[in-house]
Amino acid sequence: MSRFLEVIDVPGAVATAVRIAPNPVPEEIPAEQAPGRVLCADVTAHEDIPGFDRSIVDGYAVRAQDTAGAGDSAPALLRITGRVSMGEPESGPAVTPTTCVYVPTGGVIPPGADAVVMVEQTDMAGDTVLVKRPVVHGENVLMHDEDYRCGSVILTKGRRISPQDAGVLAACGQATLMVAKKPVIGIISTGNELVPVTAAPGPGQVRDANASMIAAWLHKYGCIPKVYGIVRDERESFETALSKALPECDVILLSGGSSKDDRDMTAGVIAGKGEVLVHGITIAPGKPTIIGRIGKTPVFGLPGHPASAYVVLLVIVRPMLACMLGEKKTALKTTKATLGSNIPSQKGREEYVRVKLVDGIAHPLFGKAGLLNTLVQSDGLVRILAGEEGLEQGSKVEVILW
Repeated sequence: MSRFLEVIDVPGAVATAVRIAPNPVPEEIPAEQAPGRVLCADVTAHEDIPGFDRSIVDGYAVRAQDTAGAGDSAPALLRITGRVSMGEPESGPAVTPTTCVYVPTGGVIPPGADAVVMVEQTDMAGDTVLVKRPVVHGENVLMHDEDYRCGSVILTKGRRISPQDAGVLAACGQATLMVAKKPVIGIISTGNELVPVTAAPGPGQVRDANASMIAAWLHKYGCIPKVYGIVRDERESFETALSKALPECDVILLSGGSSKDDRDMTAGVIAGKGEVLVHGITIAPGKPTIIGRIGKTPVFGLPGHPASAYVVLLVIVRPMLACMLGEKKTALKTTKATLGSNIPSQKGREEYVRVKLVDGIAHPLFGKAGLLNTLVQSDGLVRILAGEEGLEQGSKVEVILW
């Protein structure tokens, strides 16, 4: 079987990957374990937040109109009639004309008051507060439903939870959340030249770098990697490993196969058990990528070189995983820069070039295809679209950050 030359463009490959993505599987977890997970349903407020008018500063609850015209030379004189205690249901004595009540940050606003004057803008003379700055209605006051009104949406479906989100959820009394279950992603490394990370390579051998890199990336993205080890470039061994992984995984990533015969063997095994949807993409690096499906399980054949495999993870596999997690905001993290030197490119393929950022300048890191050091020396990638014949020095570019 050989379909390697039947390449498709990057948008077509992404669309294929997204089309075969399994649906999100919801599960309920404690809210404090939610950061990094993706919501499967909107989270709504069950009550007004906050549930009472509260001060956002240490100061004096007042009627705003009693401070009109106040200044350093002619302060407003207000008689203090009490204090608000934190955590107490009682809000202290009511504020009446020309009186005020001390209130700490977070304290309940007493009846009659509609603003709070900061302590720093007052002086004391016995039981009289000298207000040296006027305030307006609502100043330094958080109204009882100003954060969230009962029934309003706090966080929307498809959002990846952050630590600050967890704090907001706790304040709203949300103890558990429905999130997408972490997909289990199988990683099978293929290649007669590969040895484990712990082994000393002999002549013609290299350590399996891809499995560690892919597993680390999957962990970071919110998946569960399941590593099946190294399989020789033999059909029987490959079929055995694939048969073991299929019932245990939601997606399988096959890493390696550097020759055309190896790629055809990989595609042949996938086709024998299911179907090959893509065998070759107009992307550099990463042209030999395979996209297939066995039953309902997506199976990807990734290039053997780590740099190529990483580009395919970012550009092709990531959108599919985002669908499996139900994630809505899936854009890559990018930054603007000026290109430090020309980048030649072959028209008709989408190319991703590693760059190093220095003071807003993106310097391309050119090197031979097998080099690994540019992965750690670079800060990200510059994309050259299929219709472009390279980019010129001084061009404004968008850098996809690692």
